[in-house]
Amino acid sequence: MRVQPVLTYETPQRREATSWRNWGGIQTDEAARQEQARITGELNKLADRAEFPLEVRPVLLVKSVEQAANIAQGDHDVMLMYAAGGWLNILETLTRKDRFNLMFLRHLPGPAYLWYEIVHPRFLRKTVDEYGQPGMDVHDVVTDSYDEMLWKLRALHGLNSTLGKRVVCIGGAAGWGEGGRKAPRIARELWKLDLVDYPYKELEPRLAAAYQDSALVAACEQAAKAYLGRAGVKLETTRQFVTNAFVLREVFLDVMEQHQTDALTVNHCMGTIMGMSKTTACLTLSLLNDDGYLLFCESDFVVIPSGILLHYISGKPVFLNDPTTPHDGIVTLAHCTAPRRMDGRRLEKARILTHFESDYGAAPKVEMKLGQITTNLVPDFNCQKWVGFAGTIVGNPFLEICRSQIDVKVHGDGQKLLEEMKGFHWMLSYGDYLKECGYALRKLGVDLLNVSARAA
Repeated sequence: MRVQPVLTYETPQRREATSWRNWGGIQTDEAARQEQARITGELNKLADRAEFPLEVRPVLLVKSVEQAANIAQGDHDVMLMYAAGGWLNILETLTRKDRFNLMFLRHLPGPAYLWYEIVHPRFLRKTVDEYGQPGMDVHDVVTDSYDEMLWKLRALHGLNSTLGKRVVCIGGAAGWGEGGRKAPRIARELWKLDLVDYPYKELEPRLAAAYQDSALVAACEQAAKAYLGRAGVKLETTRQFVTNAFVLREVFLDVMEQHQTDALTVNHCMGTIMGMSKTTACLTLSLLNDDGYLLFCESDFVVIPSGILLHYISGKPVFLNDPTTPHDGIVTLAHCTAPRRMDGRRLEKARILTHFESDYGAAPKVEMKLGQITTNLVPDFNCQKWVGFAGTIVGNPFLEICRSQIDVKVHGDGQKLLEEMKGFHWMLSYGDYLKECGYALRKLGVDLLNVSARAA
């Protein structure tokens, strides 16, 4: 993500017996150059801390509308304004509603910035009570804190990477239930997703050809043997199903390469794909997610945008899951596919079983880390008001449900979660990224009800 920092200021001239300068400690070119050097050092440190791709460009000095207009036409993703001075027209010129915009203000230890005083009444509200600045609101203003700056840039990186993402849809794009009928349209219009329909009539001969390729099948047999031979993996289904999952993996990789993407989802994964792949897609999706791809079952575009967003914000694989009924502060989450590399580095232990509903194929029961803090997103069918909560994994039960299953202790108001949950599928990642998700969703006009937020 490309960030263009600018320092806005002015160089007022003394006039006798009248006010001749605004608030602020940056009032000369020399002071601006010193502040420019300070900002450059601070941003270099911030970039070193960022665990996501971040290109911070050189800090530009701006004290005229003409300079601002030229810079605003650049190819940056984020305009980062250090609003030490300069008047309203400069800030308005820099702020484009088709880009992300952030403003940094200094309070302590100084030098004080002019817009620390008047960003709210003059820039954001235009000297009235109502907000009126396109492309920015009060949540885009940061005072003194580079920790806050970093998490907001992380959120913008996640959203920037999600918007326009191409997703191959095996068997077509869909959405769960009656409420999900409009999900593909919302995904295209709101999230700008490029949904590529890949019908089963094209997948079936591709799979058949793969099984006729003896060298490919032999390589997949060896890959399956190596996978099953690793520490922490226990086979409890037919070995051939695992080999076939690796064959399906190779086909999915070819399809994604053909369409120049790393994201794919499988519709009718609980039926249609089984016969032609001679296994289930469950383990295949798990393998590819562990390798950094974005693979989702069921082609449910009510929830898939949340998975793409959370993946890019967290930098980790995500777990699309079926929720149950929250009770006593606990909720069970389960699905027959889950990544093992949930923290982005270490592989969790896994039992390789059949897919539960069909008792066929290969599906991982991932033993997720007990005590792990998680982010949980609950999208609604209309993509207007999501619910989110932080949780702690407190159990890996083995119930008669989808194979990968965890009990999660809800942080905050579990009753509120029960009352407000909408849609169906949920999305989970390791780590707490609720504030990033909420900030990113605001950019799309989507509310996030965080039931883990502490009451004031």
